[in-house]
Amino acid sequence: MTVRVGIVGVGVMGADHARKINGQISGAEVTVVADFDADRAKAVAAEMRDATVASDGFELISSDAVDAIVVASHDSTHAELVHAALAANKPVLCEKPLAPTAPECREIIAAQGDRNLISVGFMRRFDPAYNELKRASAPERIGETLVAHCISRNVVAGPGDSAATITNSAIHELDCMPWLLGSPITEVSWHAGRTSKHSGVRQDPQIMLLRTESNVLMTLELFVNARYGYDTRCEIVGEEGIAQFAIPAHVIVDSELKRSIEYPLDWVPRYAEAYRYELQEWVDAISEGRPSTLATAEDGLRAGVVADALVVSMNSGGRTVTVDY
Repeated sequence: MTVRVGIVGVGVMGADHARKINGQISGAEVTVVADFDADRAKAVAAEMRDATVASDGFELISSDAVDAIVVASHDSTHAELVHAALAANKPVLCEKPLAPTAPECREIIAAQGDRNLISVGFMRRFDPAYNELKRASAPERIGETLVAHCISRNVVAGPGDSAATITNSAIHELDCMPWLLGSPITEVSWHAGRTSKHSGVRQDPQIMLLRTESNVLMTLELFVNARYGYDTRCEIVGEEGIAQFAIPAHVIVDSELKRSIEYPLDWVPRYAEAYRYELQEWVDAISEGRPSTLATAEDGLRAGVVADALVVSMNSGGRTVTVDY
């Protein structure tokens, strides 16, 4: 069985998904694409073997040439497109966030019922570095976890306000850290100091304090206009040692009396393997008629609830907010 995939939104993320599905994923092919930029959609379709262009996401979802859908369009469109996929009874892989707010996530879960059609693109669960960190930070290796430190930096942010830093960028840590630590986030607060001259309308950087049910305190720095490169870091501090990512570079250059490394421009090369593993598992699960091991709609809701609590903290002077699942 070849799973015929339609992709809604073929910007950086959606186009990368399309290329991976047609070039690296077995058992699937891209048959239809859609994007608000018609020329971009035509260009990506031309790279595929026999893909066509739909006028919009809803036409794509209803197409008889599509068995499953990837939603990689703007965050604000996710909820209505996932609802359309559910109405068509087709599996859908929705890039994060599942929806801009937790109430919208709850509506999606109610519409899904018990069908297990929705997967959410929290690809860090498939990243080799995060999985190695999870193994390395086990209690038998470094003792019980006491503190975690996370950093996420982009070169340049896309359009958006301060809340978008939480719902679009921090949302990854809001999913992967409870998964890594084995404990949900129960309390949050949002903080900021000076803002970068490159920040535009948003506060940048932002610092978030997160507490888990197991009483592990996490710091999270989001700096989405850091300029120097795309950079994700994580350190787990235990009673007997620490575990952390190595510098994310495959090549070190010694030249002109100095040593240097290169950072990627964006997340695509950093998480290339994670996206490939995630897409292959999604396709295999559809072909085999079983639930996938990707993040679920319920996982999307949990991350969304924490994000909403952080937005409340941001809008109320950084006060500590209890996460109400």
